[in-house]
Amino acid sequence: MSTMDITVTVNGEQRQASVEPRMLLVHFLRDELELTGTHVGCDTSQCGACTVHLDGHAVKSCTLFAVQADGREVLTIEGIGAVGELHPLQTGFWEEHGLQCGFCTPGMIMSSAELLRTNPNPSEDQIRHALEGNFCRCTGYHNIVRAVQHAAGAMAAGAQPQSSAADD
Repeated sequence: MSTMDITVTVNGEQRQASVEPRMLLVHFLRDELELTGTHVGCDTSQCGACTVHLDGHAVKSCTLFAVQADGREVLTIEGIGAVGELHPLQTGFWEEHGLQCGFCTPGMIMSSAELLRTNPNPSEDQIRHALEGNFCRCTGYHNIVRAVQHAAGAMAAGAQPQSSAADD
């Protein structure tokens, strides 16, 4: 079976690997790099549990090949904040009880991070629209929307997210 050599900057660290050309980015992250915060939910890009940032934009990593990330920057949930220095979205999900079972949370946070990067003061409707590609199978979106609003308020008050290298 043939492999291809790729170099990907993941959470600010350059990583090199030989991967099968058809290996999905989500499997590369989880299985090769052991970054298991990115989840595999539906394998069809509908649930959003696999959302990461590629060159600063939210993408579904279950529909991209790892080789498509060659030479590019990937930010996962592990890279958006740090223990003791949570991203305002992580704090918002904690404070507003948006975590629920937690399976969808990484994808929700990554999608919300792109929303807040492009629209720092979104309305409730804009938040709900931005999260349409992310499914919560627990109890609903009310606390998740409140978590994003909490983060937007914190960021407006000066809380700084960890920036991705691709922020423009």
